[in-house]
Amino acid sequence: MNAENRDFVRAPKMGEALLPLFILVASLSLGIIVYKVDPQVPMFLGVTAAAAVALRIGYPWEKVEGMMIGGIVKALQSIMILLIIGILIGVWLNAGVVPSMIFYGLKVLRPGYFLTAAVLICSVTSLATGSSWGTVGTIGVALMGISAGLGIDPAMTAGAILSGAYFGDKTSPMSDSTNLAAAMAGCDIVSHVKFMLLPTGVTYGLTLVFFTVLGAVKGAGSAADMSSVGAISSAIEEMFTVSPLLLLPIVLVIAAIALKVPAIPGLVLGVISGGILGMATQKGCTLGTLFDCGLYGFRCESGIEAIDSLLTTGGIMGMMYAVSMAIIAMMFSGIMTGTGMLSVIVSALKKRFVKGPASLVALTEASCVLSNMIMPDQYIAIVVPGSMYSEEYRRIGLHPVSLSNALDSAGAVTSALVPWNTCGVYISSVLGLGVASYGVYSVFNWSMPIVSLVMAYMGLTVCGSDRSRLWGAQKKKANAAGSAD
Repeated sequence: MNAENRDFVRAPKMGEALLPLFILVASLSLGIIVYKVDPQVPMFLGVTAAAAVALRIGYPWEKVEGMMIGGIVKALQSIMILLIIGILIGVWLNAGVVPSMIFYGLKVLRPGYFLTAAVLICSVTSLATGSSWGTVGTIGVALMGISAGLGIDPAMTAGAILSGAYFGDKTSPMSDSTNLAAAMAGCDIVSHVKFMLLPTGVTYGLTLVFFTVLGAVKGAGSAADMSSVGAISSAIEEMFTVSPLLLLPIVLVIAAIALKVPAIPGLVLGVISGGILGMATQKGCTLGTLFDCGLYGFRCESGIEAIDSLLTTGGIMGMMYAVSMAIIAMMFSGIMTGTGMLSVIVSALKKRFVKGPASLVALTEASCVLSNMIMPDQYIAIVVPGSMYSEEYRRIGLHPVSLSNALDSAGAVTSALVPWNTCGVYISSVLGLGVASYGVYSVFNWSMPIVSLVMAYMGLTVCGSDRSRLWGAQKKKANAAGSAD
């Protein structure tokens, strides 16, 4: 091919634009469902297909490579934050910060309001660890055992566990899915978490009311087998010095977010304060162990499987799964965006479905739910719709937090409601119940996208580029602009 022909670039056709997406869906479905492997390499096949189409329509390899690099650059801030969060979790575990938070969370458990307490305990645990899976597989298993002793329907208990676990995961700055949603939308984690507090808080409030009423109607005896929770609490007390003082680093990080301190300095403040308090209170916590745990994570060896599984996590290396996912995803996004293939797909969808900001949110959430069903992994359900619609949000004057909220509100939480999704399979195997049993009681998971969408039509979960919510005249103006397009 001569230089003159290589410089000729044409617009992609619809079939060409859909081909990489089809190969991505097929390879992910085959890899995750049939071979039960992690999604990174199957997703790379989608990157390869996108690159091949880019070459076919006339882009030289140097340009294609530049698109991939450009996509990765957009996620670098979030990748840095993920690495710092890995350090933070490792340090906080070694310092006793996370164990203290879990210990005090377990103290609120009482038989009379078991279901509400289960939501709160799992919320605290997931918020502290940033992991819904870790919460379900440890505290969740203990709570299922207690509910059996209380005579409470296990499906109700599972729904309460999932509601709390996914609330904590969704609102924790340490959650990989929360950071991924922010990265795909192109906003910082602090802005993302703050913006989604309103819809998430409303949904969480409705969830607590539901389980409080359900618990009152069903009732629970006062005598319960509390040995499982007691064993975890005792193990934490034996391994760590538990103190309310160790909650200070958590307060400092929350205060930093509230005072609009940038994410990285705020997280570093948490690392430093946690490390200092850990060395002052924990026998086995030294500068050397903090360095080691910051890189490789904390390794808990209590001899109790539940507590070891919960507290063996963190570190830079522990974040490499999410980092690799973000890098490969942004390579795909870079090519699809740079060549205009995403524009072709989005334009067709927009022309048919989008009449303004709220309908764009509706399309985004629908795409997230569909992704959870046909590309069964919550990370993919965040990555693909995020790649498809990020430019459209900017084009009609919406701030990236509007997109990140939609991705997190529909992509992350609904994954647990799909039986063949990796999340649904994991939860069913751990808790011993199918989605058909616990799904109706997973109130937070299925109501979160509904609340977010209703608030979008009210102008509360769509935000202008000046960060003001689209309400009143602003909402009308934005909707008019969308309709005109």
